[in-house]
Amino acid sequence: MSQETPDRPVKLAAVIVAAGKGLRAGQPLPKQFAPWRGSTVLRHAVENMQAGGVELTCVVIPENSEEAVLQLLDGLESCLLVTGSDTRQASVFNGLEVLTAFAPEIVLIHDAARPDCPPEVIGRLVAACGEQTGAIPVLPVVDSMVVATDGLMADKADRESLRRVQTPQAFRFADILAAHQHWDGPKNAGDDAQVAQASGMEVTLVDGDERLQKLTFAGDFVQTRCMIRTGTGYDVHRLAAGEELWLCGIKIDHDKGLAGHSDADVALHAVVDAVLGACGEGDIGQHFPPSDPQWRGAPSSRFVEHAVLLARAKGFAVGNVDLAIICEAPKIGPHREAMRAKLAQLLGVQPECVNVKATTTERLGFTGRGEGIAAQAVATLHSN
Repeated sequence: MSQETPDRPVKLAAVIVAAGKGLRAGQPLPKQFAPWRGSTVLRHAVENMQAGGVELTCVVIPENSEEAVLQLLDGLESCLLVTGSDTRQASVFNGLEVLTAFAPEIVLIHDAARPDCPPEVIGRLVAACGEQTGAIPVLPVVDSMVVATDGLMADKADRESLRRVQTPQAFRFADILAAHQHWDGPKNAGDDAQVAQASGMEVTLVDGDERLQKLTFAGDFVQTRCMIRTGTGYDVHRLAAGEELWLCGIKIDHDKGLAGHSDADVALHAVVDAVLGACGEGDIGQHFPPSDPQWRGAPSSRFVEHAVLLARAKGFAVGNVDLAIICEAPKIGPHREAMRAKLAQLLGVQPECVNVKATTTERLGFTGRGEGIAAQAVATLHSN
């Protein structure tokens, strides 16, 4: 991390509050330092501020954590560190005082626990501060609201006048600094908009974003947004006399059939491996060993259904599957739509989410000589 500061006037700075304990998140360390999406919560928060145009960032950190934070933010430019205090309001004030030497025009005050800040939100906040002294991102309340007293419903709340408040919150720097300097309200102010309003500042509302979800509980670290996973599968079976030919769960009349594991449906086997690969569950041989007699002659549709259930158990659903069948014969075209429909049924998707295509190897290799059939599949999963 570089603590070198810009050598020009700073228009937009940020204070990122990362001094809390984050105990409710169920992590082995404060949640702002916890792993998240391949990095850490804090690093994502800083990087997204910078991606939104922030020129100088002051990170408010716990006592005696400077060395660890320097390692977490290694390689990032224009970052300053300051130790927090015993309340959020006092910690923010510490950060603002550090920025006083740079006199930024606008400052964003942001919670590290909201690491995924879209640049569009920052743009809306900065634009609003051109007209007002402060602006905060909000979302509408969509559920019915009530006032509770001693565990009982006391009154109905008007959700039309309520908003969910997020950070970052943007202010003209001189105004919010003065507001914190003269704050004499509750020791633990809810947020900086409360401090600003208490000093007479007008705070305008701009559209927030669901991506600004606050990481609070252990479950927030398991799945925080839609994830896309991709897997591939490839399988080969030899053609033999006296065997039935099954492809994509459809029985096809042919002078030879496929020999091997279960009903030897090479197309479904490739799809199974693609789905298993996308959700990190190994391959078909691990789940259905060919040496196990219980799978001899079994319909491969069972394998597909099993792979889909495994994916669902890990929070994923099938998005689409692209399957290529490689053979000289039989002709796949007359059976294509039936294959798509059967695959879609097994995968739990619409037929338009399944593509079945065929190709040859121009009579080269084992498929070209009619000795066997190969299949290759790609599956895309998305989080539920």
